[in-house]
Amino acid sequence: MVRLKQKSRNKSLSTRFLLFFSLLLFAAAAYGYITYFEGEKPTIQGKDLPSYIGKKTTISLSVSDQKSGLQDIRILVVQGNIEKEVFSKTFSRKGNGPVAGPNSEEVVVELDPKKLGLQEGEAVIKAQVRDFSLRSLLKGNLSEFSQTILVDTKAPQISIIHSERYIKPGGAGIVIYRVDDSVKHGVMINGDYHPGFPLTDGSDNKYISYIALRYSAKTISESAIFALDAAGNRTVKPFVPELKNPRQKKDRINIPDSFLSRKIPEFEEHYPEMKGDLLQKYLYANREVRKINNQKIHDLCMNQTPKRLWSGKFLRMAGSGRAGFADHRTYYYANKAIDKQVHLGMDIASTKHAEIKAAGTGTVIHSDYLGIYGNMVMLDHGQGVYSLYSHLSQINVSPGDSLNQGDILGYSGISGMAGGDHLHFSMLINGIFVTPIEWWDPNWITVTIEEPLLDAKF
Repeated sequence: MVRLKQKSRNKSLSTRFLLFFSLLLFAAAAYGYITYFEGEKPTIQGKDLPSYIGKKTTISLSVSDQKSGLQDIRILVVQGNIEKEVFSKTFSRKGNGPVAGPNSEEVVVELDPKKLGLQEGEAVIKAQVRDFSLRSLLKGNLSEFSQTILVDTKAPQISIIHSERYIKPGGAGIVIYRVDDSVKHGVMINGDYHPGFPLTDGSDNKYISYIALRYSAKTISESAIFALDAAGNRTVKPFVPELKNPRQKKDRINIPDSFLSRKIPEFEEHYPEMKGDLLQKYLYANREVRKINNQKIHDLCMNQTPKRLWSGKFLRMAGSGRAGFADHRTYYYANKAIDKQVHLGMDIASTKHAEIKAAGTGTVIHSDYLGIYGNMVMLDHGQGVYSLYSHLSQINVSPGDSLNQGDILGYSGISGMAGGDHLHFSMLINGIFVTPIEWWDPNWITVTIEEPLLDAKF
């Protein structure tokens, strides 16, 4: 009886051991299968893939596999019967562990349609990525990605209808041209971009660009119309205006203690970072605040209204001229030169708190205090043309207001860096200060703008 019980106990233990061992083997097999035969496919993500391929186009893909790692990557371009491999990379297995390759890879490929033998028209970008899983007869999980693109290697066509023959530093003008199939176009003058706007409704592909040459220009190193299409093809068509050098006036500005005592508290209120004595604070305002203010003015001009709002010559405030455009000023304190700046407008004075009228029809884009300019109003006249009114004692308008030529926008004053009651008036083209004298001249308006526009409509 005892022996039977012992045999039964041993048999039960053996059965339990076999069952445990079987479960262990099953668990190990299941773990091995799940780990080494995992079924999660690699991921492929295109980074802002273009819709077009131009003469040379770069594409970027991000591939990853967080399980067994990446085994190989292939990228192809397919067009009809043409299939070209443009990228291939195979990774060697690292060790015997479950993660045998890198988890991610960034792929950047430059496509050259000419070298690839591609024709104009549709093509397909394909990507194939495998991981190190032992699935699919040890070949690994395969992910595929494809995107249709358009091969376009033809650059936009530009024809010049009118371009400026003469321009001077601080001067303005227009260029009229025709361009087809373009997403961005305009005129470059010495590194400054002047966008083009539809001449009519845009159906005839005719555009106008208002251009300006900075007052400091010594030569014209670049003057060309450019056009860029969606595929990145670029066309540049030069034109060659003749540079007219104007005389530059030099001016002496004396800075007395009474001016410092009267003006510095105003600047301290708006620029508490100013340090030092009154003279040091003045120099900070005349130099650093001036730079900050001019950058603000430039930025205000970067959201151009595409429609022309103005017509005819711009109004000049009645009164005597006190300072001219691009006057080169030397500032003196106690009979010693302390600073040099350039005056970027025209100063006009008449009576105290004189009415300031809109020089042309436009929209208010700024009506607030701005450092050396004091209380300032800016108008957008459309297509990159702007006017500026500063040192006002009172502002009567708000951003967004539409003004007709002659509407009162404020009153003259001494706010900002003004020694006496007057208007500082400026004209700008796409953020570049230009001489107002041209815009006050009806003959200049007719010859430079209206007649070329009339001719361009035929």
